[in-house]
Amino acid sequence: MSKKLNLTLLTDFYEFTMTNGFFAEGMGEKIAYFDMFFRSLPDGGGFAIMAGVQQVIEYLKEMEFTDEDIEYLRSKNLFCDEYLEYLRNFKFSCDVWAIPEGTPIFPGEPILTVRGPVVQAQFIETMILLTINHQSLIATKANRIVRAAEGRAVMEFGSRRAQGADAAIMGARAAYIGGCAGTACAIADREYGVPALGTMAHSWVQLFDSEYEAFEAYCRQYPDNCTLLIDTYNVLKSGLPNAIKAFDNVLKPLGARPKGVRIDSGDITYLSKKCREILDQAGYPDCGICASNSLDEYIIRDTLMQGAEISTFGVGERLITSKSSPVFGGVYKLVGVEDEKGEIIPKIKVSENVAKITTPGFKQVYRLYSIETGAAIADVVTLHDEVIDNQKPYEIFDPEHTWKKKTVSNFYVRPLLKQIFKNGECVYENPDLDVLKEYCKLEIEKLWDEVKRFENPHEYYVDLSKNLWDLKYKLLEKIQ
Repeated sequence: MSKKLNLTLLTDFYEFTMTNGFFAEGMGEKIAYFDMFFRSLPDGGGFAIMAGVQQVIEYLKEMEFTDEDIEYLRSKNLFCDEYLEYLRNFKFSCDVWAIPEGTPIFPGEPILTVRGPVVQAQFIETMILLTINHQSLIATKANRIVRAAEGRAVMEFGSRRAQGADAAIMGARAAYIGGCAGTACAIADREYGVPALGTMAHSWVQLFDSEYEAFEAYCRQYPDNCTLLIDTYNVLKSGLPNAIKAFDNVLKPLGARPKGVRIDSGDITYLSKKCREILDQAGYPDCGICASNSLDEYIIRDTLMQGAEISTFGVGERLITSKSSPVFGGVYKLVGVEDEKGEIIPKIKVSENVAKITTPGFKQVYRLYSIETGAAIADVVTLHDEVIDNQKPYEIFDPEHTWKKKTVSNFYVRPLLKQIFKNGECVYENPDLDVLKEYCKLEIEKLWDEVKRFENPHEYYVDLSKNLWDLKYKLLEKIQ
Protein backbone atom coordinates (compact mmCIF):
# COMPACT_ATOMS: atom_id res chain seq x y z
CA MET A 1 0.00 0.00 0.00
CA SER A 2 1.21 3.53 -0.71
CA LYS A 3 0.52 4.83 2.81
CA LYS A 4 1.47 2.29 5.43
CA LEU A 5 -0.25 2.06 8.79
CA ASN A 6 2.05 0.87 11.57
CA LEU A 7 0.54 -2.52 12.41
CA THR A 8 2.95 -3.53 15.16
CA LEU A 9 0.24 -3.19 17.81
CA LEU A 10 -2.18 -5.31 15.79
CA THR A 11 -1.79 -8.18 18.19
CA ASP A 12 -3.71 -9.92 20.93
CA PHE A 13 -3.13 -8.16 24.23
CA TYR A 14 -1.98 -11.37 25.89
CA GLU A 15 1.07 -11.33 23.63
CA PHE A 16 2.17 -8.28 25.64
CA THR A 17 1.38 -9.78 29.04
CA MET A 18 3.19 -13.02 28.16
CA THR A 19 6.25 -11.44 26.56
CA ASN A 20 6.58 -8.94 29.42
CA GLY A 21 6.43 -11.89 31.81
CA PHE A 22 9.05 -13.82 29.84
CA PHE A 23 11.26 -10.73 29.90
CA ALA A 24 10.79 -10.10 33.63
CA GLU A 25 11.54 -13.77 34.40
CA GLY A 26 14.81 -13.59 32.47
CA MET A 27 13.46 -15.82 29.66
CA GLY A 28 13.03 -13.19 26.96
CA GLU A 29 16.10 -14.25 24.98
CA LYS A 30 15.36 -17.97 25.27
CA ILE A 31 15.24 -19.42 21.76
CA ALA A 32 11.84 -20.87 20.92
CA TYR A 33 10.34 -22.61 17.89
CA PHE A 34 6.75 -22.03 16.77
CA ASP A 35 4.83 -23.72 13.95
CA MET A 36 1.79 -22.46 12.10
CA PHE A 37 -0.45 -25.26 10.81
CA PHE A 38 -4.15 -25.96 10.30
CA ARG A 39 -6.34 -28.90 11.21
CA SER A 40 -9.15 -29.01 8.64
CA LEU A 41 -9.83 -27.86 5.09
CA PRO A 42 -12.40 -25.21 4.10
CA ASP A 43 -15.58 -26.50 2.43
CA GLY A 44 -14.52 -30.09 3.12
CA GLY A 45 -12.13 -29.83 0.19
CA GLY A 46 -9.08 -31.89 -0.61
CA PHE A 47 -6.42 -29.20 -0.30
CA ALA A 48 -5.82 -25.54 0.48
CA ILE A 49 -3.53 -22.96 -1.12
CA MET A 50 -0.79 -21.11 0.73
CA ALA A 51 -1.06 -17.33 0.42
CA GLY A 52 -0.07 -14.21 2.34
CA VAL A 53 3.69 -14.76 2.66
CA GLN A 54 4.52 -11.44 1.02
CA GLN A 55 2.44 -9.56 3.61
CA VAL A 56 4.13 -11.46 6.45
CA ILE A 57 7.48 -10.38 5.01
CA GLU A 58 6.36 -6.75 4.83
CA TYR A 59 5.07 -6.84 8.40
CA LEU A 60 8.24 -8.34 9.84
CA LYS A 61 10.45 -5.93 7.92
CA GLU A 62 8.56 -2.91 9.22
CA MET A 63 8.00 -3.83 12.86
CA GLU A 64 8.75 -0.94 15.19
CA PHE A 65 7.26 0.55 18.35
CA THR A 66 6.62 4.28 18.14
CA ASP A 67 6.71 6.67 21.08
CA GLU A 68 2.90 6.64 21.01
CA ASP A 69 2.92 2.83 21.22
CA ILE A 70 5.24 2.88 24.24
CA GLU A 71 3.15 5.50 26.04
CA TYR A 72 -0.02 3.52 25.37
CA LEU A 73 1.56 0.42 26.91
CA ARG A 74 2.94 2.40 29.85
CA SER A 75 -0.57 3.71 30.56
CA LYS A 76 -1.73 0.14 31.26
CA ASN A 77 0.48 -0.03 34.39
CA LEU A 78 1.25 -3.66 33.65
CA PHE A 79 4.66 -3.66 32.05
CA CYS A 80 8.12 -3.17 33.52
CA ASP A 81 10.30 -0.29 32.36
CA GLU A 82 13.01 -2.60 31.06
CA TYR A 83 10.49 -4.36 28.81
CA LEU A 84 9.16 -1.08 27.45
CA GLU A 85 12.71 0.08 26.74
CA TYR A 86 13.35 -3.21 24.94
CA LEU A 87 10.34 -2.53 22.75
CA ARG A 88 11.44 1.05 22.10
CA ASN A 89 14.72 -0.30 20.67
CA PHE A 90 13.12 -3.35 19.08
CA LYS A 91 14.93 -5.09 16.22
CA PHE A 92 13.52 -8.25 14.72
CA SER A 93 16.11 -11.05 14.82
CA CYS A 94 14.21 -14.32 14.23
CA ASP A 95 14.64 -16.99 11.57
CA VAL A 96 11.48 -17.74 9.59
CA TRP A 97 10.64 -20.51 7.12
CA ALA A 98 7.46 -20.70 5.05
CA ILE A 99 5.92 -22.78 2.29
CA PRO A 100 5.86 -20.56 -0.83
CA GLU A 101 2.63 -18.88 -1.89
CA GLY A 102 0.58 -20.81 -4.41
CA THR A 103 1.62 -24.21 -3.03
CA PRO A 104 -1.15 -26.71 -2.20
CA ILE A 105 -1.06 -27.32 1.57
CA PHE A 106 -2.66 -29.89 3.82
CA PRO A 107 -3.77 -30.28 7.45
CA GLY A 108 -1.24 -31.12 10.10
CA GLU A 109 1.92 -29.99 8.34
CA PRO A 110 3.84 -26.86 9.35
CA ILE A 111 3.28 -24.17 6.74
CA LEU A 112 5.37 -21.54 8.56
CA THR A 113 8.01 -21.92 11.28
CA VAL A 114 9.59 -19.22 13.47
CA ARG A 115 12.79 -19.63 15.48
CA GLY A 116 14.08 -16.86 17.71
CA PRO A 117 13.95 -15.11 21.08
CA VAL A 118 10.65 -16.07 22.63
CA VAL A 119 9.67 -12.43 23.26
CA GLN A 120 9.74 -11.89 19.49
CA ALA A 121 8.57 -15.27 18.25
CA GLN A 122 5.54 -15.18 20.57
CA PHE A 123 4.64 -11.59 19.82
CA ILE A 124 4.23 -11.99 16.04
CA GLU A 125 1.65 -14.78 16.36
CA THR A 126 -1.44 -12.66 15.71
CA MET A 127 -0.33 -11.01 12.49
CA ILE A 128 1.08 -14.22 11.05
CA LEU A 129 -2.20 -16.02 11.69
CA LEU A 130 -4.35 -13.13 10.51
CA THR A 131 -2.43 -12.76 7.25
CA ILE A 132 -1.95 -16.39 6.27
CA ASN A 133 -5.40 -17.49 7.43
CA HIS A 134 -7.21 -14.84 5.43
CA GLN A 135 -5.33 -15.03 2.17
CA SER A 136 -5.08 -18.83 2.18
CA LEU A 137 -8.85 -19.00 2.74
CA ILE A 138 -9.65 -16.73 -0.21
CA ALA A 139 -7.06 -18.28 -2.54
CA THR A 140 -8.52 -21.70 -1.76
CA LYS A 141 -12.11 -20.60 -2.37
CA ALA A 142 -11.15 -18.79 -5.56
CA ASN A 143 -9.45 -21.88 -6.90
CA ARG A 144 -12.51 -24.02 -6.25
CA ILE A 145 -14.59 -21.54 -8.24
CA VAL A 146 -12.01 -21.31 -11.03
CA ARG A 147 -11.88 -25.10 -11.36
CA ALA A 148 -15.67 -25.23 -11.52
CA ALA A 149 -15.57 -22.77 -14.43
CA GLU A 150 -13.58 -25.30 -16.50
CA GLY A 151 -11.25 -22.86 -18.23
CA ARG A 152 -13.64 -19.91 -18.43
CA ALA A 153 -12.33 -16.70 -16.90
CA VAL A 154 -13.50 -15.88 -13.36
CA MET A 155 -13.43 -12.25 -12.21
CA GLU A 156 -13.41 -11.36 -8.52
CA PHE A 157 -16.27 -8.87 -8.01
CA GLY A 158 -16.52 -8.83 -4.21
CA SER A 159 -15.02 -5.56 -2.94
CA ARG A 160 -18.34 -4.08 -1.81
CA ARG A 161 -19.16 -7.19 0.22
CA ALA A 162 -15.72 -7.74 1.74
CA GLN A 163 -15.36 -7.34 5.48
CA GLY A 164 -13.29 -4.18 5.38
CA ALA A 165 -10.81 -2.47 3.09
CA ASP A 166 -7.89 -4.84 3.76
CA ALA A 167 -10.14 -7.85 3.15
CA ALA A 168 -11.11 -6.41 -0.23
CA ILE A 169 -7.57 -5.61 -1.31
CA MET A 170 -5.77 -8.65 0.04
CA GLY A 171 -8.70 -10.84 -0.94
CA ALA A 172 -8.32 -9.68 -4.54
CA ARG A 173 -4.61 -10.51 -4.38
CA ALA A 174 -5.26 -13.97 -2.95
CA ALA A 175 -8.04 -14.66 -5.47
CA TYR A 176 -5.62 -13.88 -8.30
CA ILE A 177 -3.08 -16.37 -6.93
CA GLY A 178 -5.92 -18.90 -6.76
CA GLY A 179 -6.62 -18.46 -10.47
CA CYS A 180 -8.99 -15.52 -10.97
CA ALA A 181 -8.44 -13.47 -14.13
CA GLY A 182 -8.78 -10.13 -12.39
CA THR A 183 -10.72 -8.03 -9.90
CA ALA A 184 -13.23 -5.22 -9.72
CA CYS A 185 -11.03 -3.60 -7.03
CA ALA A 186 -9.02 -0.80 -8.66
CA ILE A 187 -6.59 -0.31 -5.77
CA ALA A 188 -5.60 -3.99 -5.94
CA ASP A 189 -4.48 -3.32 -9.51
CA ARG A 190 -2.48 -0.24 -8.57
CA GLU A 191 -0.81 -1.80 -5.53
CA TYR A 192 -0.35 -5.43 -6.54
CA GLY A 193 -0.91 -5.66 -10.29
CA VAL A 194 -4.15 -7.66 -10.12
CA PRO A 195 -5.85 -6.67 -13.41
CA ALA A 196 -8.81 -4.37 -12.75
CA LEU A 197 -11.87 -5.29 -14.81
CA GLY A 198 -15.38 -3.90 -15.07
CA THR A 199 -17.89 -2.16 -17.30
CA MET A 200 -21.13 -0.66 -16.04
CA ALA A 201 -23.79 -0.88 -13.33
CA HIS A 202 -27.56 -0.75 -13.70
CA SER A 203 -27.40 2.94 -12.77
CA TRP A 204 -25.71 3.68 -16.11
CA VAL A 205 -28.68 2.24 -17.96
CA GLN A 206 -31.24 3.90 -15.68
CA LEU A 207 -29.68 7.33 -15.97
CA PHE A 208 -30.45 7.63 -19.69
CA ASP A 209 -33.90 8.21 -21.13
CA SER A 210 -33.85 4.78 -22.77
CA GLU A 211 -31.90 1.56 -22.57
CA TYR A 212 -30.81 1.92 -26.17
CA GLU A 213 -29.40 5.41 -25.58
CA ALA A 214 -27.43 4.08 -22.63
CA PHE A 215 -25.94 1.30 -24.74
CA GLU A 216 -25.25 3.61 -27.67
CA ALA A 217 -23.39 6.06 -25.42
CA TYR A 218 -21.28 3.29 -23.85
CA CYS A 219 -20.37 1.92 -27.27
CA ARG A 220 -19.25 5.40 -28.30
CA GLN A 221 -17.11 5.84 -25.21
CA TYR A 222 -15.51 2.36 -25.14
CA PRO A 223 -15.67 0.87 -28.64
CA ASP A 224 -12.69 -1.44 -28.10
CA ASN A 225 -13.78 -2.73 -24.70
CA CYS A 226 -17.53 -2.84 -24.83
CA THR A 227 -19.53 -5.16 -22.57
CA LEU A 228 -23.15 -4.21 -21.97
CA LEU A 229 -25.28 -5.10 -18.94
CA ILE A 230 -28.55 -6.32 -20.43
CA ASP A 231 -30.80 -7.28 -17.50
CA THR A 232 -31.87 -3.86 -16.15
CA TYR A 233 -35.38 -4.28 -17.59
CA ASN A 234 -35.79 -7.50 -19.57
CA VAL A 235 -32.93 -9.54 -21.00
CA LEU A 236 -34.63 -11.03 -24.05
CA LYS A 237 -37.34 -8.45 -24.80
CA SER A 238 -35.26 -5.29 -24.56
CA GLY A 239 -31.73 -5.77 -23.20
CA LEU A 240 -30.27 -8.01 -25.86
CA PRO A 241 -32.15 -6.45 -28.82
CA ASN A 242 -30.98 -2.98 -27.75
CA ALA A 243 -27.43 -4.24 -27.30
CA ILE A 244 -27.38 -5.74 -30.80
CA LYS A 245 -28.82 -2.52 -32.23
CA ALA A 246 -26.06 -0.51 -30.54
CA PHE A 247 -23.43 -2.93 -31.82
CA ASP A 248 -24.80 -2.55 -35.35
CA ASN A 249 -25.19 1.24 -35.29
CA VAL A 250 -22.07 2.27 -33.34
CA LEU A 251 -19.45 -0.47 -33.31
CA LYS A 252 -19.80 -1.85 -36.83
CA PRO A 253 -19.15 1.52 -38.58
CA LEU A 254 -15.99 1.87 -36.45
CA GLY A 255 -14.78 -1.62 -37.36
CA ALA A 256 -15.01 -2.64 -33.69
CA ARG A 257 -16.43 -5.83 -32.20
CA PRO A 258 -18.29 -6.14 -28.89
CA LYS A 259 -16.52 -7.88 -26.03
CA GLY A 260 -19.67 -9.21 -24.45
CA VAL A 261 -22.98 -8.87 -22.70
CA ARG A 262 -23.51 -9.44 -18.97
CA ILE A 263 -26.48 -11.06 -17.23
CA ASP A 264 -26.80 -10.28 -13.52
CA SER A 265 -30.19 -11.86 -12.69
CA GLY A 266 -32.68 -14.49 -13.73
CA ASP A 267 -32.11 -18.05 -14.85
CA ILE A 268 -28.64 -17.62 -16.31
CA THR A 269 -28.62 -21.08 -17.89
CA TYR A 270 -31.77 -20.47 -19.91
CA LEU A 271 -30.97 -16.84 -20.66
CA SER A 272 -27.41 -17.56 -21.76
CA LYS A 273 -28.60 -20.24 -24.19
CA LYS A 274 -31.13 -17.90 -25.76
CA CYS A 275 -28.64 -15.02 -25.88
CA ARG A 276 -26.05 -17.21 -27.57
CA GLU A 277 -28.54 -18.24 -30.22
CA ILE A 278 -29.65 -14.67 -30.91
CA LEU A 279 -26.13 -13.22 -30.92
CA ASP A 280 -24.95 -15.89 -33.36
CA GLN A 281 -27.87 -15.16 -35.68
CA ALA A 282 -27.11 -11.44 -35.49
CA GLY A 283 -23.53 -11.99 -36.63
CA TYR A 284 -21.82 -11.81 -33.23
CA PRO A 285 -20.59 -15.34 -32.49
CA ASP A 286 -17.47 -13.81 -30.93
CA CYS A 287 -19.47 -11.75 -28.41
CA GLY A 288 -18.98 -13.32 -24.98
CA ILE A 289 -21.65 -13.82 -22.34
CA CYS A 290 -20.72 -12.97 -18.75
CA ALA A 291 -22.80 -14.16 -15.80
CA SER A 292 -22.79 -12.71 -12.30
CA ASN A 293 -25.15 -12.60 -9.26
CA SER A 294 -24.35 -14.61 -6.11
CA LEU A 295 -22.39 -17.37 -7.83
CA ASP A 296 -20.20 -20.04 -6.28
CA GLU A 297 -18.50 -23.22 -7.44
CA TYR A 298 -21.66 -25.31 -7.14
CA ILE A 299 -23.92 -22.95 -9.09
CA ILE A 300 -21.26 -22.53 -11.77
CA ARG A 301 -20.77 -26.29 -12.04
CA ASP A 302 -24.50 -26.92 -12.30
CA THR A 303 -25.14 -24.24 -14.93
CA LEU A 304 -22.38 -25.64 -17.12
CA MET A 305 -23.68 -29.19 -16.66
CA GLN A 306 -27.03 -27.86 -17.88
CA GLY A 307 -25.43 -26.46 -21.03
CA ALA A 308 -25.16 -22.78 -20.11
CA GLU A 309 -23.48 -20.71 -22.84
CA ILE A 310 -21.34 -18.59 -20.55
CA SER A 311 -17.83 -17.49 -21.41
CA THR A 312 -16.89 -15.62 -18.19
CA PHE A 313 -18.12 -15.39 -14.62
CA GLY A 314 -18.12 -12.50 -12.14
CA VAL A 315 -18.14 -13.81 -8.58
CA GLY A 316 -18.56 -11.52 -5.59
CA GLU A 317 -19.68 -12.08 -2.02
CA ARG A 318 -19.40 -15.86 -1.95
CA LEU A 319 -15.77 -15.64 -3.03
CA ILE A 320 -14.43 -12.62 -1.15
CA THR A 321 -15.97 -13.79 2.15
CA SER A 322 -15.66 -17.53 1.44
CA LYS A 323 -19.29 -17.50 2.54
CA SER A 324 -19.82 -21.26 2.75
CA SER A 325 -16.71 -21.79 4.91
CA PRO A 326 -15.55 -18.43 6.24
CA VAL A 327 -12.79 -19.49 8.66
CA PHE A 328 -9.35 -20.88 7.90
CA GLY A 329 -8.38 -22.40 11.22
CA GLY A 330 -4.63 -21.97 11.23
CA VAL A 331 -2.98 -22.07 14.67
CA TYR A 332 0.47 -21.13 16.00
CA LYS A 333 1.99 -23.45 18.58
CA LEU A 334 5.24 -23.76 20.51
CA VAL A 335 7.06 -26.90 19.34
CA GLY A 336 10.51 -26.53 20.89
CA VAL A 337 13.07 -24.50 22.81
CA GLU A 338 16.86 -24.47 22.87
CA ASP A 339 18.86 -25.19 26.01
CA GLU A 340 22.08 -23.43 27.02
CA LYS A 341 24.08 -25.69 24.68
CA GLY A 342 21.84 -24.89 21.70
CA GLU A 343 20.25 -28.33 21.68
CA ILE A 344 16.58 -28.42 20.72
CA ILE A 345 14.22 -29.55 23.46
CA PRO A 346 10.94 -30.59 21.78
CA LYS A 347 7.64 -29.41 23.26
CA ILE A 348 4.20 -30.91 22.80
CA LYS A 349 0.64 -29.86 23.63
CA VAL A 350 -1.61 -32.71 24.71
CA SER A 351 -5.40 -32.74 24.54
CA GLU A 352 -8.31 -35.11 25.09
CA ASN A 353 -9.15 -34.16 21.51
CA VAL A 354 -6.59 -36.19 19.55
CA ALA A 355 -6.67 -33.74 16.64
CA LYS A 356 -5.34 -31.03 18.96
CA ILE A 357 -2.22 -32.93 20.01
CA THR A 358 0.68 -31.10 18.38
CA THR A 359 3.70 -32.55 16.61
CA PRO A 360 6.87 -31.48 18.45
CA GLY A 361 10.27 -30.40 17.24
CA PHE A 362 11.94 -28.35 14.51
CA LYS A 363 10.67 -29.80 11.23
CA GLN A 364 10.80 -29.86 7.44
CA VAL A 365 8.07 -30.89 5.00
CA TYR A 366 8.94 -32.94 1.94
CA ARG A 367 6.64 -33.58 -1.02
CA LEU A 368 7.15 -36.84 -2.88
CA TYR A 369 6.34 -36.93 -6.61
CA SER A 370 6.08 -39.86 -8.99
CA ILE A 371 8.81 -39.73 -11.65
CA GLU A 372 6.53 -41.70 -13.97
CA THR A 373 3.42 -39.45 -13.77
CA GLY A 374 4.68 -36.26 -12.12
CA ALA A 375 1.83 -36.53 -9.62
CA ALA A 376 2.25 -35.73 -5.93
CA ILE A 377 2.24 -38.96 -3.91
CA ALA A 378 2.38 -37.72 -0.32
CA ASP A 379 3.88 -35.18 2.05
CA VAL A 380 6.23 -36.35 4.78
CA VAL A 381 6.91 -34.20 7.85
CA THR A 382 10.41 -34.90 9.18
CA LEU A 383 12.85 -33.55 11.70
CA HIS A 384 14.62 -30.54 10.22
CA ASP A 385 17.92 -32.32 9.56
CA GLU A 386 16.47 -35.48 8.01
CA VAL A 387 17.05 -36.16 4.33
CA ILE A 388 14.79 -38.38 2.25
CA ASP A 389 16.92 -40.40 -0.16
CA ASN A 390 15.03 -40.87 -3.42
CA GLN A 391 17.66 -43.33 -4.69
CA LYS A 392 16.10 -46.11 -2.68
CA PRO A 393 12.54 -47.14 -1.71
CA TYR A 394 11.00 -45.11 1.12
CA GLU A 395 8.28 -46.37 3.44
CA ILE A 396 5.49 -44.02 4.45
CA PHE A 397 2.82 -44.83 7.03
CA ASP A 398 -0.30 -43.29 8.51
CA PRO A 399 0.76 -41.62 11.80
CA GLU A 400 -2.54 -42.49 13.50
CA HIS A 401 -3.11 -45.93 11.95
CA THR A 402 0.47 -47.12 11.71
CA TRP A 403 -0.38 -50.47 10.11
CA LYS A 404 -1.36 -48.58 6.96
CA LYS A 405 1.94 -48.50 5.09
CA LYS A 406 3.16 -47.94 1.57
CA THR A 407 6.61 -48.27 0.02
CA VAL A 408 7.34 -45.52 -2.49
CA SER A 409 9.89 -45.96 -5.27
CA ASN A 410 10.76 -44.21 -8.53
CA PHE A 411 10.07 -40.82 -7.00
CA TYR A 412 11.66 -37.42 -6.58
CA VAL A 413 11.37 -35.24 -3.51
CA ARG A 414 11.13 -31.51 -2.85
CA PRO A 415 11.49 -29.70 0.50
CA LEU A 416 8.62 -27.25 0.91
CA LEU A 417 9.66 -24.95 3.76
CA LYS A 418 11.92 -22.18 2.44
CA GLN A 419 13.84 -19.78 4.68
CA ILE A 420 12.50 -16.24 4.35
CA PHE A 421 14.28 -14.56 7.30
CA LYS A 422 17.73 -15.27 8.76
CA ASN A 423 18.71 -13.46 11.95
CA GLY A 424 15.94 -10.95 11.25
CA GLU A 425 17.05 -10.15 7.71
CA CYS A 426 14.86 -11.10 4.75
CA VAL A 427 16.68 -13.64 2.55
CA TYR A 428 13.78 -14.47 0.24
CA GLU A 429 12.35 -12.62 -2.73
CA ASN A 430 8.69 -13.39 -3.19
CA PRO A 431 7.92 -14.05 -6.88
CA ASP A 432 5.79 -11.68 -8.94
CA LEU A 433 2.06 -12.25 -8.68
CA ASP A 434 1.76 -13.63 -12.22
CA VAL A 435 4.54 -16.11 -11.47
CA LEU A 436 2.76 -17.20 -8.28
CA LYS A 437 -0.51 -17.64 -10.16
CA GLU A 438 1.11 -19.85 -12.81
CA TYR A 439 3.06 -21.81 -10.17
CA CYS A 440 -0.18 -22.44 -8.27
CA LYS A 441 -1.89 -23.72 -11.40
CA LEU A 442 0.98 -26.09 -12.22
CA GLU A 443 1.22 -27.45 -8.66
CA ILE A 444 -2.50 -28.16 -8.53
CA GLU A 445 -2.24 -30.02 -11.82
CA LYS A 446 0.16 -32.40 -10.03
CA LEU A 447 -2.56 -33.45 -7.59
CA TRP A 448 -4.66 -36.50 -8.35
CA ASP A 449 -8.16 -35.68 -9.64
CA GLU A 450 -9.58 -37.58 -6.68
CA VAL A 451 -7.98 -35.03 -4.32
CA LYS A 452 -9.62 -32.20 -6.29
CA ARG A 453 -13.21 -33.43 -5.95
CA PHE A 454 -15.57 -30.89 -4.37
CA GLU A 455 -17.41 -33.55 -2.38
CA ASN A 456 -15.75 -36.39 -0.48
CA PRO A 457 -12.28 -35.88 -1.92
CA HIS A 458 -9.58 -38.46 -1.44
CA GLU A 459 -7.55 -37.66 1.68
CA TYR A 460 -4.04 -36.72 0.60
CA TYR A 461 -1.36 -38.44 2.67
CA VAL A 462 0.51 -36.30 5.22
CA ASP A 463 2.75 -38.69 7.10
CA LEU A 464 5.44 -38.36 9.75
CA SER A 465 8.92 -39.78 9.32
CA LYS A 466 9.75 -42.67 11.61
CA ASN A 467 12.12 -40.47 13.63
CA LEU A 468 9.52 -37.77 14.14
CA TRP A 469 6.80 -40.29 14.99
CA ASP A 470 9.09 -41.89 17.59
CA LEU A 471 9.84 -38.50 19.12
CA LYS A 472 6.16 -37.57 19.34
CA TYR A 473 5.06 -40.79 20.98
CA LYS A 474 8.04 -40.84 23.33
CA LEU A 475 6.91 -37.44 24.63
CA LEU A 476 3.31 -38.63 24.92
CA GLU A 477 4.38 -41.65 26.95
CA LYS A 478 6.57 -39.48 29.16
CA ILE A 479 3.69 -37.13 29.93
CA GLN A 480 1.27 -39.96 30.61
